[in-house]
Amino acid sequence: MIEDRLLTEILRDLWEAVEKQNITSEQYLHEQQRLVDGYRQIWTRALLVEGFDNLRHSLLSELSAYLGCDLAEVERRCRFGSKEVENEWHTRVGEKNDGATVERFYDQTQAYLCDLIWWHATVEDDDPLSYVMALRFAQRERCRRHLDFGAGISSGSILFRAHGFDVVSADISSSLQRFSQWRFATRDMAGQFIDLREAEIPSNTFDFITAMDVFEHLVDPVREVDRVADALVPGGFIYGRFSLEPNDHRPQHIVRDFEPVYCSFPGARACEGMGGRLLVGA
Repeated sequence: MIEDRLLTEILRDLWEAVEKQNITSEQYLHEQQRLVDGYRQIWTRALLVEGFDNLRHSLLSELSAYLGCDLAEVERRCRFGSKEVENEWHTRVGEKNDGATVERFYDQTQAYLCDLIWWHATVEDDDPLSYVMALRFAQRERCRRHLDFGAGISSGSILFRAHGFDVVSADISSSLQRFSQWRFATRDMAGQFIDLREAEIPSNTFDFITAMDVFEHLVDPVREVDRVADALVPGGFIYGRFSLEPNDHRPQHIVRDFEPVYCSFPGARACEGMGGRLLVGA
């Protein structure tokens, strides 16, 4: 049976129990770890390729097979993927944060493949597990048709498809979309893909849309709110995660003030959890 409450809601109640001295802080931390581990198991089971039982090994082997590259070399590149993205950005974009330059960077980047593989392996943090919380929310609301806006390598779409959703993966990066399509094909998994440089998102189509760690990358995030909201069916949900803290090692995070974005989501509400601020709009 699916737990109705999200992890953040459970942890909020547990922390209130700590404040009332009904449980100890050690008990809280133990339960927090148990719940996060449960989310990690859901994430891992969805992404594992047949024959693997370790997520990092599975993801690295996927990319090695796709690139036709030695596994040890792929792991080396993935370990330093975030630094390679940073260097790529400074070389190709620099201070020119105009739409065409930024779009060209994402369309041509190769380093992001390695960076995202390493991130989705949850080696360094649990932030990708926000997709599991989104899944739980969508299941609770009985949603069935999912769009991942700014899907990257489409791990979120794989997760939702593994749980029976119709999925559409949308991104502006041709390199990431090609890898995403390859991942779906090797799993014999059904999914649709939208290249946001060439095609529009269909209107009035989806009852659940995720935008995870996307809006901080956008030249005009408020305009994209309208684009995403138009794709919702009446009563549908937009579920986003935003990286709010400045990070000198993530120069591609070009949005600093998210208030206009929040204000553009009608009926939005915000909560904290899974390494960043989560916003759910209905």
